[in-house]
Amino acid sequence: MDPTDLNAAELSEAVHAGDLSCREVMAAHLDRIDARNPAVNAIVSLRPRDELMAEAAACDEELAAGFTRGWLHGLPIAVKDLALTKGLRTTSGSRLLTDLVPEADCLMVARMRAAGCLVIGKTNVPEFGLGSHTYNDVFGTTVNAYDPTRSAGGSSGGAAVALATRMVPVADGSDYMGSLRNPAGWNNVFGFRPSQGRVPAWPTLDAFVGQLSTEGPMGRSVLDMALLLGTQAGPDLRVPLAIDSRLAGLDTVADARLTLADEPAGVRVGWLADLGGHLAMEPGVLDTCQAALHRLEALGCTVEPVALPSTVSLDQVWDAWVTWRHQVVGNGLAPLVADPARRALMKPEAQWEVDGGAALSGARFAAAAQVRTAFHRAMVDLLRHVDVVALPTAQVWPFAADLHWPATVAGRNMDTYHRWMEVTIYATFAGLPAVAVPAGFGAAGLPMGLQLIGPQRADLDVLRLAAAYETTISDLRVGQA
Repeated sequence: MDPTDLNAAELSEAVHAGDLSCREVMAAHLDRIDARNPAVNAIVSLRPRDELMAEAAACDEELAAGFTRGWLHGLPIAVKDLALTKGLRTTSGSRLLTDLVPEADCLMVARMRAAGCLVIGKTNVPEFGLGSHTYNDVFGTTVNAYDPTRSAGGSSGGAAVALATRMVPVADGSDYMGSLRNPAGWNNVFGFRPSQGRVPAWPTLDAFVGQLSTEGPMGRSVLDMALLLGTQAGPDLRVPLAIDSRLAGLDTVADARLTLADEPAGVRVGWLADLGGHLAMEPGVLDTCQAALHRLEALGCTVEPVALPSTVSLDQVWDAWVTWRHQVVGNGLAPLVADPARRALMKPEAQWEVDGGAALSGARFAAAAQVRTAFHRAMVDLLRHVDVVALPTAQVWPFAADLHWPATVAGRNMDTYHRWMEVTIYATFAGLPAVAVPAGFGAAGLPMGLQLIGPQRADLDVLRLAAAYETTISDLRVGQA
């Protein structure tokens, strides 16, 4: 058996049953990286093979002695290059941080290591994770798993492509403006943005306002995502707004299978489409997602068109979003360019965020917070009438890899570098769990994804629906790029 043909849960079972050794698993994935990564540039800062094989051998010795670290025991993981990894460069795709070698893991990485994974390297990101297109001046461009002339999405673009090309069995990512969802959709894999506070971030300079971003899992199966979420999630006293309970039933592969088993008949799905024409969409995106919704109907779900309550305008939501992002992202990056001579090392989109943060007033941010509160209430009201709401994962198909970002979509001008991905902000701004599932392929053979967004803290319910949907998409050949 080729270990790279197996998903993470299957590998875990095979390793613990003695059907595969950790050395076999590691060697197969490193061989796969040698064969595929030069063409896609998804994995960066890859560690030396002899070091990794020695760590895999140590994992085999532990199993022989009857000890397992956890379900990830001996499995190779490449960590997103925004997450701190002890002793391994964490550049955030920035020339300002090319020599940063953290002295400690961030909390998420520490939890994954404790569950047994072996960190083999990093996955590529856009500079500072900004913009859903993975390119930077440190490592270059990551290209789409299905077309090397097209964008992989981002900011978890390297993770999505590494999964789709089977260079890693499961992957971590993070999501501010769709960074777990857009690249999953564009590379025909699964991505999950957890509820706000489900996966606590540490270290952090701001444990209160800056929670629009969250770490989370990606996988070639919903089961793999659920298992990794169970590893990443859980309270930490240093993070005051973290959810103060763990997700039950995700501790082992067998438990997770039982936890995800559910009949979706009667689940009410509200289809938001393009929000009544508010969102510019390229031709074919909505049609592909509607075909995916028919799969849910075949499972017994009901699908109906819905609209967001009119208590807050979508233009106000966008303006509040930009304000909040300037406050968190712009002011967070500002110390890196306090010396004006360093500003030229930062891409223009990041400079724009910094300048926006510097120009903010307290009154403007307070007004944005009030709009966010009203929008959250609108989403709560909507999710009293349906169980989940659905949207595409992107408004465009994967665009040319040499393009910075789409200036127009369906004839409409995009006024910022991220306006073309406005479709992803709604789950984020309301702090809701959202899964990206493969929706299908367009006329040009490129993938698109569908977002399923659930109520606050209903992470397991959203994952159960995704697992049921997964049973209908064997024809989409997930993870077989």
